[in-house]
Amino acid sequence: MLDRDAWNERYRGAELVWTAEPNRFVVAEVAALPPGRALDLAAGEGRNAVWLAEQGWEVTALDFSDVAIGKANALAEARAVRIATVVADATVPPPHPAQFDLVLVAYLQLPEPQREAALRNAVAAVAPGGTLLVVAHDASNLDGGHGGPQDAAVLATPAQVAAHLDGLVVERAETVTRPVETPDGPRIAIDHVVRARRPG
Repeated sequence: MLDRDAWNERYRGAELVWTAEPNRFVVAEVAALPPGRALDLAAGEGRNAVWLAEQGWEVTALDFSDVAIGKANALAEARAVRIATVVADATVPPPHPAQFDLVLVAYLQLPEPQREAALRNAVAAVAPGGTLLVVAHDASNLDGGHGGPQDAAVLATPAQVAAHLDGLVVERAETVTRPVETPDGPRIAIDHVVRARRPG
């Protein structure tokens, strides 16, 4: 179950919980896309949303933690870019569907049926010709990789994500590895990247 108070408490410190740099897979997958309107669902402290704005995207960052959204606004101001921010739950349907050229869902780790609800909302937000990009800790990371959630219920496979993307054409759905520096030396995390496009 999502716990807004717990996430607000986690984000409350002055330091960023996550890095201010964008996710490497987001950078790689978005690089060839022409900037347009982007929605970052479950944007957290805004690292990907701010990077997108720096690339010329008109960005809306949505998260259910008002503390995280406050930090996203501060990060945008510090980096001299503008983003629109919304405090809302990614599992609640957006009021204005099919408006975004890019919808990003990065590391939103939810159990079913919340995962399906969030992905359904993400799909609904994609405009004709637009792209949906999902990046997350993969189910195989639990036993084969480093870090990430240690709860199998909030981990999925690329195929499980792709199965919820009705109406989109899946262009990529695969696992990827990511190096992680730890006090005990470098480790490998296993994520997945799913990219899909709405025809039109």
